[in-house]
Amino acid sequence: MTTTTSQQELFRFLEDRFACAQACTECARACALRASLMDPDGPKEQDLVRRKGIMCAEVCDATCRVLSEQLQQDESGIRVQVEWCRAVCLESAHVFDRYPGAEDGAKACRECAQVCTDFLATLR
Repeated sequence: MTTTTSQQELFRFLEDRFACAQACTECARACALRASLMDPDGPKEQDLVRRKGIMCAEVCDATCRVLSEQLQQDESGIRVQVEWCRAVCLESAHVFDRYPGAEDGAKACRECAQVCTDFLATLR
């Protein structure tokens, strides 16, 4: 039988997992939008922003899929995926900071990275 404390921990874990997946989805949208607005034949810096946006969107999408699967996953695998997502989001935010007009993408990336950090704290 599950105790009240362990039930509360489970609910918190599920809420944090959902929040992380939701933040990843929002970040993926922002990054995909940023990437689609970039001219692929533009200057080298624009190409870097476009590539980072695409990569971040793909990593966030993959993380969201992992977090949306059943709880029977290996916790260490979840941790690795979320840590990777957090790192890519922060890296993308730093790149977006250098490009005018990419503020929304940078903000979404930072928010996603913070939610990933918060979720990681719920893992043991």
